[in-house]
Amino acid sequence: MHFNVRVSLPACREEDVTKDCLKTQGRDAMGSYFTRRYVCDNMLDGIEVIDLKKNTDERGSFTEIMREDWSDFLKSEKAVQSNLSISNPGMIRAWHRHTRGQYDIFVVLRGALKICAYNDVEERNNGELVEIFSSGERLQAVKVNGKYWHGTKCVSSVPSETVYYVTRLYEKTNPDELRRPWNDRTIVPKSINGSVHDPRVGKIWDWNYPPHK
Repeated sequence: MHFNVRVSLPACREEDVTKDCLKTQGRDAMGSYFTRRYVCDNMLDGIEVIDLKKNTDERGSFTEIMREDWSDFLKSEKAVQSNLSISNPGMIRAWHRHTRGQYDIFVVLRGALKICAYNDVEERNNGELVEIFSSGERLQAVKVNGKYWHGTKCVSSVPSETVYYVTRLYEKTNPDELRRPWNDRTIVPKSINGSVHDPRVGKIWDWNYPPHK
């Protein structure tokens, strides 16, 4: 399966989602709030992607990008703060992680973003790196368990515009942020998206590694 620009997640399964977001409110149906969910069994816990349902007609389009009743996606979590991030082409924002249970949910509205999460904090799947590409051409919500080191890179020729939701309020005087350099030489993935055959496995992670095969 492929996410927008370039990504292969062989350990994932696709699940069609048919739950209607408006029937629960007793109103006429307008379609599902998301159309497909990607669940990764053998990868990092708490990494999940959904394709958002874009309703289009002669007026334009309308898309729900976050609802508190998305229990299949949010589980027991609840988005409590929303932020807008704009990254210039080639800009890398990495690495950081959270220690108080925060999840981050990214929705790229414009441009394209590479979103990565790396595990060296848990024994299970230790050394696994998840790499997801998402763009405004195909609206998705990408959920990342904040306990993993994670970061992003704008991979489009125009600035990326991303709304991201968090499940813990940001505390300016006591931020839940651990950081390491974007080019930290100790980040050496043992597998990428569940595969040990990726040529980047066993090497220092390079955000700028060319995508050509």
